[in-house]
Amino acid sequence: MTATATKPLKITSSSLAQVRRWQREHWLSAGLIATAAAAVLSIAPGFSATGPQAIASGVSSSWLQQSLDLPQPIRTLRAAAAAPTTWQSVVVKPGQTMASVFESLSLSRQLLHRLLEHPGAKQALSRIRPGDQFDFEIADGVLHALRFSKDEATRVVLRLADDQSISESVQSRPLEHRVLMASGSIQDSLYNAAESAGMSTASILELAKVFGYDIDFAQDLRVGDEFHVVYEEVWRDGERLRSGDILAATFVNQGRRFQVFRYVFADGRSEYYDGEGRPTKKSFLRMPIEFARISSRFSSARKHPILGRTRAHRGVDYAAGTGTPIMSAGEGKIQFAGWKNGYGRTVIVQHGDNITTLYGHMSKFGQYRTGQRVRQGDVIGYVGMTGLASGPHLHYEFRVGGVHRDPLKVTLPKPQPLPASEFGRFRLQTEPLVAQLALRESNQRVATR
Repeated sequence: MTATATKPLKITSSSLAQVRRWQREHWLSAGLIATAAAAVLSIAPGFSATGPQAIASGVSSSWLQQSLDLPQPIRTLRAAAAAPTTWQSVVVKPGQTMASVFESLSLSRQLLHRLLEHPGAKQALSRIRPGDQFDFEIADGVLHALRFSKDEATRVVLRLADDQSISESVQSRPLEHRVLMASGSIQDSLYNAAESAGMSTASILELAKVFGYDIDFAQDLRVGDEFHVVYEEVWRDGERLRSGDILAATFVNQGRRFQVFRYVFADGRSEYYDGEGRPTKKSFLRMPIEFARISSRFSSARKHPILGRTRAHRGVDYAAGTGTPIMSAGEGKIQFAGWKNGYGRTVIVQHGDNITTLYGHMSKFGQYRTGQRVRQGDVIGYVGMTGLASGPHLHYEFRVGGVHRDPLKVTLPKPQPLPASEFGRFRLQTEPLVAQLALRESNQRVATR
């Protein structure tokens, strides 16, 4: 037999790489097939040794079935994490104390004393007023946290730990100043017209105050007078907190047009000015009482309702309910506060060197006493009917150099306008408000046609 020489196999680098790639691919395919088979056997018992084929062949096998806890869906976990903390809110009622608040929540007095010892809580918990709100986080009868307002923009949270310690944190509560507009026409009173226009009582009083130097709302109003107002409301956490400032307003009274604008200085203080930059705040209020009715005017001869004699009436009487606040008409010093014959309880205020104002028939005095200084608008007493009075009213007198003058007719010099250096800044602030008022007036005229 002739031997045949075998030709050696020549292996190149390229062929070697193909072999290795073929091996990797087949091993990967085999692994995937094995994994799939195991998954099928674990999920579908029919394909396992306990299936029909295994029973027919007499193969005996045991099957273990076990339930496994699957992880919760992601959205469920997120909802649980975002679940809000449950707080119980308590609004303090008249006559209620913090001790009674704790008692109503089944919390002990010892716990209250523990909180009162914390410096950041003593004043807030011991000086509560009706309307104050306190929030309690209570679980299983145990107080975990207490929160309350420090001021409008901040809230204090006190957390109680098991080791008797108290931690304090301060949360910021941003305030939102919303700008609103209102217009109205006088039919019977300013209050009713402004309330119908959606304004709050506080905003109505502020509107009367800013125009109170030029308009006597007790005698000057006429049916058909109109007003247009740009004003603020303060909101917090989506809820109305209180009324804000009057930003600008127009009032047409008996054909005369008055405008006021709030101007904020660089240092943050604010005052009201007319369109020419003159302060609307005069030296004296035209009326030292709000929303009162003139019951008797200044006269040289008037029959006295009690004495029955005709004599001069050297002041103006404003009829109002007992307890209505009486304001100082101007800045000055209390010259007299006491009982004065037929005037009853009386306050006399000295303004400068030669002007005094007198307020009589008070039911009680304010917090100011003889010798103390008062500012314009400070409450110096309350309407009553002490002395010779047939009903509750304020008797108001205005004297210049000791001589009685009619408070409704006395004229005083106009205040000086803003300096030129400030007037340009005033214009920049008020121009948008002027445009808003003009648009409001134009829309109102169109709507009433």
